[in-house]
Amino acid sequence: PAGPWPHGGTPGVPRGCKLMALEARPLLWLALWTLAVPARSFGKDADGGWRRPGPGAPAAVTEEEHCTVERRADLSYAEFVQRYAFSRPVILQGLTDNSRFRDLCTRQRLLASFGDSVVRLSTANTYSYQKVDLPFEKYVEQMLHPQDPISMGNDTLYFFGDNNFTEWASLFRHYSPPPFSLLGTTPAYSFGIAGAGSGVPFHWHGPGFSEVIYGARSRWFLYPPEKTPEFHPNKTTLAWLRDTYPALTPSARPLECTIQAGEVLYFPDRWWHATLNLDTSVFISTFLG
Repeated sequence: PAGPWPHGGTPGVPRGCKLMALEARPLLWLALWTLAVPARSFGKDADGGWRRPGPGAPAAVTEEEHCTVERRADLSYAEFVQRYAFSRPVILQGLTDNSRFRDLCTRQRLLASFGDSVVRLSTANTYSYQKVDLPFEKYVEQMLHPQDPISMGNDTLYFFGDNNFTEWASLFRHYSPPPFSLLGTTPAYSFGIAGAGSGVPFHWHGPGFSEVIYGARSRWFLYPPEKTPEFHPNKTTLAWLRDTYPALTPSARPLECTIQAGEVLYFPDRWWHATLNLDTSVFISTFLG
C-alpha cells in the first residue's frame, strides 16, 4: 500500500479481525517476495551466469553409476605421497578456499576484465593439432555452446590450456593451488572454459591437479600407464562414451568419477585420462612439470 494504514474502524468488521488482517498483509507480501526473488537472482549467482538459455547438454552427458576414484577430505601430505602421488588418482576435498577466485570467474567479470584479450583455442582431439586465435568475448558469446554429438575432434574448438600468463596474471594470482607438491617439479596453470558435452579425449602427460570452478560437474575417465585405452584420437569423449564405453567389459572399464565444484582431482604421471564436461564449465588445472 502507498499510504499509511487507516486508524478508524470499518463497519461490520470486528476490530480484532481487522488487526489480524492488517498484521497478515505484510507477511503475505514477504512470502510473495521470497518466492519471486531467488529465481531471479540467486540462481544466476549459483552458476556464475554461465548457464544460458537454449539447447541443453546432449543426452549422453550423464554421471557414472558408481565413482571408482577415492574421495579424501582429511589427507595429509605424507599419506598423499605414500598412497597416491605415484600410484593412483584421488579426489581431494577441503584443501583450499578459492571463493575469491570463483567470484572473479563469473561470466560478467571475466568478460569485463578479458573480453578484448585474444585467447587461443585448441581442437578437442588427442593431439590438439589445430590452434585458432580470437577475442575472448567472441568465444564466449558465439562459440560456447553444447557439444555437437556428431562433430569430430578436429572440428571442435574450445578454450583450455594455452593461456597468456602475463595478460591473465591479475586473475591467476587469486588462485590457491593444492598445497601438495612433488619434489623436483614446478607448477603451471591451465585455465579453461568449455560447453556442456565438450572434453578432451584420452591422452597422457605428467602429474597434475584439476579443479572445477563453475559448472559443478566434470566427468573423468582414467587408465594406468600400462593399460592403453581403446579410442580413436580424432573422436570426442562424447562420441567415445556413446560408441565404445557401453561395449567395454567390467575389467576393461576405466577408473571414473564426476568431480564437483570445489573438488580437486589428482592424477599421477603418465596416467591416461579423458574428460567430459557435463555442464558449461570453468576449470583450472595445475600441472607439475
